[in-house]
Amino acid sequence: MTLPDPLRMFDVKGKVALITGASGAFGAVAARVLAGAGAKLVLAAGKASELAAIAGECRDGGAAVVEVNARPDSEAACAAMVARAVEAFGRLDILVVASGMNKVAKIDEMAPETFLSVMDANVTQSWLLARAATKQMKAQGQGGKIVLVSSARGLLGHPAGYTAYCASKAAVDGITKALGCELGPTGITVNAIAPTVFRSPLTAWMFEETDQAKAVRTGFLARVPKGRLGEPEDLAGPLLFLASKASDFYTGHILYADGGYTAG
Repeated sequence: MTLPDPLRMFDVKGKVALITGASGAFGAVAARVLAGAGAKLVLAAGKASELAAIAGECRDGGAAVVEVNARPDSEAACAAMVARAVEAFGRLDILVVASGMNKVAKIDEMAPETFLSVMDANVTQSWLLARAATKQMKAQGQGGKIVLVSSARGLLGHPAGYTAYCASKAAVDGITKALGCELGPTGITVNAIAPTVFRSPLTAWMFEETDQAKAVRTGFLARVPKGRLGEPEDLAGPLLFLASKASDFYTGHILYADGGYTAG
């Protein structure tokens, strides 16, 4: 079989993508990547000023962008985000769920409501968004791409008070696999990107040249075959793959963007 233009498999030009958590570290990467590749964007986030900044950046690059200043914290909110995509661009082709949170505390120091808040943000909201997108994509009858955000912590534990986060990401992995099986016949693929530590406002201290940061990095990098922490651009290729035709035969997968961390 000859592929005269293999790069066309990665073409998302004109596709309509809804990205939640668009002002966060991964969401902003997703927005920049899909905007640069020619997709039409519906960007959702709870922080209006930060949402406006990433939306403006994408518009300056020539992308068509609609802003939704809201979090996917209810069935109605998720349905409204999908409806906004259809209202603005006539359809929905790609969903990227980059919203979520982490709260760290030892189990005997974590309040039950804190645990439940992490589970809600990372698990329930992912499920609600996937549900809303699935309804629209099924109605369109042309398949679609759902990309969730997991973590290496969905597979591995962590000694520093990560019971809520690890549990939530393991649940995201379960949703990904179950929906991959359930939606396979419809042409809708469901996959997850699972990063390890990436440069972001929350992890910026780990990249600094302080004694504390160096000590933490040294211990962590001993487990990373690539010998470095992740950069935002390391998420770009996996995202474009999972959002495009190139991944049509891939569903229910957890793609670890971790420099080999989970391999050994």
